[in-house]
This record gives sequence, C-alpha cells and structure tokens, in this order.
Amino acid sequence: MMAKLPKWRRESIKRAEAAKEKRAKIGPDVDIDKFKREEPNHPTVSAPAELPQEIQEAAKVVGIDSNEAMRSGTFFQCDHSVIVARTHKDIPGVEIMGMNQALMKYDWLADYWWKAVPVDMDKYTAMAEINQTQGYFIRTEPGARLTLPVQACLFMGSYGILQCPHNVIIAEEDSELHIITGCTIHPSVDFGMHIGVSEFYIKKGATITFTMIHGWAPKIEVRPRTGAIIERGGTFLSNYVCFRPVKTLQMYPVAYCLGDDSKARYHTLIYGCKDSLIDVGNRAVLKAGGAKAEVTARAIARDSSQIIARGHLVGECPETRAHLDCRGLLLSEKARIHAIPELEGKVEGCDLSHEATVGKIEEEQLYYLMSRGLNEEQATSLIVRGFLDPEIPGLPDHLKREIRRIVQLTAEKVL
Repeated sequence: MMAKLPKWRRESIKRAEAAKEKRAKIGPDVDIDKFKREEPNHPTVSAPAELPQEIQEAAKVVGIDSNEAMRSGTFFQCDHSVIVARTHKDIPGVEIMGMNQALMKYDWLADYWWKAVPVDMDKYTAMAEINQTQGYFIRTEPGARLTLPVQACLFMGSYGILQCPHNVIIAEEDSELHIITGCTIHPSVDFGMHIGVSEFYIKKGATITFTMIHGWAPKIEVRPRTGAIIERGGTFLSNYVCFRPVKTLQMYPVAYCLGDDSKARYHTLIYGCKDSLIDVGNRAVLKAGGAKAEVTARAIARDSSQIIARGHLVGECPETRAHLDCRGLLLSEKARIHAIPELEGKVEGCDLSHEATVGKIEEEQLYYLMSRGLNEEQATSLIVRGFLDPEIPGLPDHLKREIRRIVQLTAEKVL
C-alpha cells in the first residue's frame, strides 16, 4: 500500500508514525486504540434527500438541509464513506469532492497537505494521517463569488468507530466561499472518536466564512485540528457552535495572517452540560503589516461541566492589531469555566488587547423578568438565549439569518 503512494505522502506518513505516541500539550489524553478502525460500507446516494429519515433529522440539527435550499453544494460523509459530493449545475466556480478522489486527481495537493497543521503536532494529527479516512476537498476558482454556502456533514453512524477525515479548503484569489459544516452522530450511537483535520488556504483578496456546528453525545471523544493561512487582503471568518454534551473536546485552531492587511475573526458559542469537559480556544499569529484579528467567545456551563476557554494573540509585525473577548456564564455550583487569555507582542507597534469575565446570572435580571410574568426557569432560558445570540459581523444578511436559525434550532434541543 505504502509503495503505491507518492513520495511526499510516504514522507508525511513516516513523520506521523514517529509521533503516534506523542501526547497533546493540552487536554486529557485519550486511548485511541479503544475505537474501531475498520471501514463500514455505506452506499452512495444522488442527493441528501435520499438519506434515511433518521439521518436527515440528525443532520438538520447541525445545519444540513436535505433539500439543499439556499445551498451551493453538498458533501456528506458517513463514517469513512463519501455518500454525497456535488455542486449545483447552475452555480459555477466551485468544486467539491472526497479527499481520496482529490489526492488522486491533483498532484499539486502536495503543496497544501499538512502545511497549515503539522502532521506530527500530536498523536491525533499523527493518527489522522496514518488512518486518514476521506474528508472533503472544496476549492473556488479565482474570482468566483459564492454567496450561498456549501454544506458539509461529517456523520458518525457506527458505534465505537474512529473517524479521521482530513479536509482541505482553498479560496483562490479574489473569490468568496461560505461553508456550513455539521458534525454529528446517528441517534443509536453514543460511543466513538472523531479526529478531524481542516486546512484553510485563503489567497490574495479572498474570503472564507466557515461555520462549524457540533452535535455529539456524552461518550464521544473529539479532537479537531485546524489551521488557516491567509494571504494579502484575505479574510477568514470562523464560527463555532457546540450546545450538546460530549465526553471530552479539545481544539485550538490557529490562523496565520501572512499577508499585508489580512484578517482573521473567530466567534465561539459553547453550552457545556452534564459531565462534558470542553477545552477550546483560538490563536491568531499576525505576521504582516496591517493584519488584524478578533477572537470572541461566549461560554455557558451547567450541571458538572467544565469549560476551558483559551485565546492567544501573537503580534510579530508592527502596525498589527488584535482583540480577545471572552465571557462566561455559570448556571450550576458544580460547573466550572476557566478563561485563559494570552497576549504575546514580539515587536514594537503591535496593538493587542483582551477582556474576560466569568460569573453567574445577575439576580436583578431574573427579578425583572419574573416581575414581567415569567417563572424562574423561563427567565433563565431567556437570558441564556440572549447570551448565546450569534452577533457575527462581516457576513451577508441572508447568511446571518441562516446561522441564527441554525443556532436557535440547536438550542431548542438543549435549553
């Protein structure tokens, strides 16, 4: 098998093999060997509306529209099988395919494979290369402007499986791409592990908006690994939503602003419940003049959940600016939120700032709403919904409405 792979791929697998026992620097360690690596076979379908109804309903909660209304295209992976990968015929300028097909089609993917995320960063990135199972390849042509989002679903349909997709997303010069990704499980599945690698490449003057919604279960281990490389005048907008319980979730996406006037903006909404251990953050490295970054996080912890909210801003060039804003809300005496903001200025002339607050619901807010006729539970729910309302700047109005609709749909299942 290895002999059939190109040299560059054999070399990356060799690096991964050397790191397969390397523990991550942060987050609890997971025994990957507990999970199954065999490949269940799932048949392809011509459209997501042909999927079984229970799969359609599960995917709907994380933003996947089986009717593909207001979508530019669809990618759907169940376990290790790509079962839908298509664009709409009347929307040119974008291609969508499974990663195995893309690796066979494009030799130049060697220039992108593991360039935004190190393959030997930890045991999870190593396993994602050694046990790589599809993922999606999405690329816009130069100048293409896709105002309707592409939707992608990474679905776990088998009990106890290890899912390791590797995604590569490329926005060529002066193009615009919006992606809604939903990661979730079959209603009958409550045990497994998801290691997802996503590499974003935003070329000169291009924009990528990436909205990822997670819907897991109390015994699912999750380790996403994400990196973005942004060239001159490029913009990367990343929105992350997780409202369902998970056993452990640890991720720390990083954006590298390499070009002048490049921009990165992260917006995170977390609702921790049951015994979830959630360790999430965002890092932005500003390496060029005029680069800007903004990291915003809203976290709510109830029951005995624990949330660690990290943020790391690095200024490596003069005339750069970045801000970190983290707010946490505790709904239980047993819940915990730990905010860890980091500012690292390496040169004179970078402007980095942060603010972080963690606390409980103010009694005055509850009393006011209860005086208007709500009981305590209704008043608390209203405050929580307002706290999690996605105020995401920089998006087209129709996409703002769509993301708000998806967030509210997700919230209805847990709030």
